[in-house]
Amino acid sequence: METTSTAEKKEEIKQKPLLGVTVHVDCVLLVITACSFLTRLWRLEEPRSIVFDEVHFGRFTGYYLQNVFFFDLHPPLGKLLLAAAGYVAGFQGNFQFTSIGQEYPCDGDIPIWHLRLIPALFGALLCPVIYQIFVTLGFNYWTATLAASLVVFDNALLTQSRFILIDSMLLFFCVLSIYSLVRFRRLKDRAFSKEWWGCLCMLGVSITCAISVKYAGIFTVFIVGLVLLYDYWQLIGDQTKSARTLWHHLLSYFGVLVVLPIMLYLAIFYVNLQVLYKSGPHDDRMTSAFQASLEGGLSKITKGQPLEVAFGSQITLRHTHGSHPCWLHSHKHIYPIRYSDGRGSSAQQQVTCYSFKDINNWWIVKNPNHTNIQVSDPPEVIHDGDIIQLIHGMTGRTLNSHDVAAPVTPQMMEVTCYIDYNISHAAQNLWKVEIVNADIEGDTWQAIKSQVRLVHVNTSCALKVSGAQLPDWGFYQFEVGSDRIVNQDANIWNVEEHKYTRFGDDKDGDISDSLQQPDEEQTYTTGSNHHLGFMDKFLELQWRMLAANQEVHQEHRYSSEPLEWLLMQRGIAYWMNPTNNAQIHFLGNPVIWWSSSISLVIYILILCVFVVRWCRQCDDLSTDEWDRFLLAGVLFGGGWLANYLPYFLMERTLFLHHYLPAYICKIALLPVTLQLIYLHVLRSQIQRSLFTSLLAVWFTTVIMVFYQFTPFSYGHYSLSDEGIESRRWMDTWGFLIHSQLHV
Repeated sequence: METTSTAEKKEEIKQKPLLGVTVHVDCVLLVITACSFLTRLWRLEEPRSIVFDEVHFGRFTGYYLQNVFFFDLHPPLGKLLLAAAGYVAGFQGNFQFTSIGQEYPCDGDIPIWHLRLIPALFGALLCPVIYQIFVTLGFNYWTATLAASLVVFDNALLTQSRFILIDSMLLFFCVLSIYSLVRFRRLKDRAFSKEWWGCLCMLGVSITCAISVKYAGIFTVFIVGLVLLYDYWQLIGDQTKSARTLWHHLLSYFGVLVVLPIMLYLAIFYVNLQVLYKSGPHDDRMTSAFQASLEGGLSKITKGQPLEVAFGSQITLRHTHGSHPCWLHSHKHIYPIRYSDGRGSSAQQQVTCYSFKDINNWWIVKNPNHTNIQVSDPPEVIHDGDIIQLIHGMTGRTLNSHDVAAPVTPQMMEVTCYIDYNISHAAQNLWKVEIVNADIEGDTWQAIKSQVRLVHVNTSCALKVSGAQLPDWGFYQFEVGSDRIVNQDANIWNVEEHKYTRFGDDKDGDISDSLQQPDEEQTYTTGSNHHLGFMDKFLELQWRMLAANQEVHQEHRYSSEPLEWLLMQRGIAYWMNPTNNAQIHFLGNPVIWWSSSISLVIYILILCVFVVRWCRQCDDLSTDEWDRFLLAGVLFGGGWLANYLPYFLMERTLFLHHYLPAYICKIALLPVTLQLIYLHVLRSQIQRSLFTSLLAVWFTTVIMVFYQFTPFSYGHYSLSDEGIESRRWMDTWGFLIHSQLHV
């Protein structure tokens, strides 16, 4: 018997293949993924017109391909991916994205299909990742299938994935971050294995990519961080873990989830700045030093100009840190004798900050102890702490301040160009130069590099741009005054354009003539190309982007408030056919949208009941089930809160598409709630059968409504006026009807 058994085993071994691969195919996942790709890629080139924010992101793609610097309030990763697609497709960036509705050329100059492909791929991949999250969490396959299907059949997610936009990329990386976290937590018993490190690295990369597409990704990172913090707290309380193991975990988290994201984030910006090295249309949003580091533009203007500012220098002074670029400016007009509020002025010559380059922006730096305004030989350079006068080049009047309230901001003092009326207002025109960055650039006043404050000697107030605009008598230019609070960014200036004053042998030459003469080669040229390091450019760009996010204030017909998002009270018109009712309108599937909102309330109620019963020693759920449903609640319910509540604090123009990261979390919580009801609320088989039947009817309705609203997602055919009205389920939905539009 033993001999026969041994022979059979040997025969079995011989029958095994030398090299074999076992493949498990999830057919449901394949079908869902196929449906996702089909819905996102179908008729991707239509409409062949600019749709909504394609006018911005398409233009940005062109700038990348022509290496032209531009400014945008979003981080660069999403735009870089679009530019990469355009580069591979042979796009030269020569198409001008001018307005929504503009027709794309049919000659192939712009590869519209390839540019829209990148967002469509990210949008399509959302569905399988959602499916895998539910499977990894331990939910049954019916629940995972339902979750992924709801993403497939939502019109808002479909619409946002089909055009040259970056929201689908943000959603994908946020969902991938959650999937990476769930996978990583399942490996806590296999710490420091290859798979453990792989999931941890995938988590670090995905959270970096989410933030690098849009800063809204930080809200998802917040939830991920909370879960990891809780896990580490539990690890500290595990008596089987040594202090050395805890330190290894902490250092691993810090290295992969802090250091690696920082390095990747910097690398993305490095690539962005390396590609965008030419001067572009948004240069004036950046400081003079940043502009001078770009090829062309200001660097061409300032090439060869003197570096060190001296007595006799002709300069333009740019407000360094303002969100609205402007230059110190004056003109022959005077302040009105009385302002609209009844306050009186000095009726002196106006001094403003003007947003455009102009001959009236030029000033001459004068030594108060001398009468001439020429540069000496050698130049008498100005240092930190020196006292100067500034003479307006076109009018010849000196920059002045006195104890008279500024026109719009009475807390500041008025700044003028002094007119001698031979009355009690004596000239107070001495200013002390304080070089703010003297520890970096030295105590010599330098063009472009030095950031200076001009402190009025008589009042110890600093020259400042208040940010307020003057009325019509000031031509709506920005108000300039002097402020007692010296240490603030609003009173920092830098010299942008610079030349030395020369009148030849005639020392009594006219100042304005010297400004209007062609530039001659300067004798004392010590500066040419102004190099700005990567970190300096990165930090400046980062600050400008964060500030710009808070300055998006504009009236828009389709803007909405966060409270309106819960019930989808207002959509967004993305595109309208100029000849018929075919249109793209951003609107979700109403059945999914409203059902998921209701599920939030139901989930909270059920959870509260179970918590109360648990406190009373009623074990309705096993430990694994508790962990599963609580984790899902934190990831999806907490994700919804984290991505939704911050918008109530934002004072900026908002649209329904800002709700998408919160919305996809809300969609994911709906199947969780349904499984919770099915398994732990309904007790009898009859109740469950009835519930299943109702779910089948509900899901059929989801698909039917999805199909009914697809004309607003694809814009592939024109609905009749009655067809549009029949889909206007809420009066606030702003669908367009061509016959009712006013041309």
